[in-house]
Amino acid sequence: MAKQVEKPEWARVAEAFEASGQTQREFALERGVRLSTLQSWVYRARRAATTRARPVRLLPVQVTTTPAEAESVLEVVAASGARVRFAVGTDVGYVARLVAALGR
Repeated sequence: MAKQVEKPEWARVAEAFEASGQTQREFALERGVRLSTLQSWVYRARRAATTRARPVRLLPVQVTTTPAEAESVLEVVAASGARVRFAVGTDVGYVARLVAALGR
């Protein structure tokens, strides 16, 4: 790219790179752009994408007692009515992402 390229165009170039399946070096050579410039814009696009992630929405929880012989399984009921059962000790972040995905 011999001409001066504006910010929106670089955002499109970074997006095209992500969809290309090529290495950054291959993509830069094919498009005729400086590798360091491409790397900078890809970094910016990736950083911006992580800051746009939707926050996890917390749901009300009802705690009840269970009989001593019950299994160590927990259940989450999403607002949609979907039920997710998981073992005690399951990664809480994983459960939160799963419930958030079910809520979409």
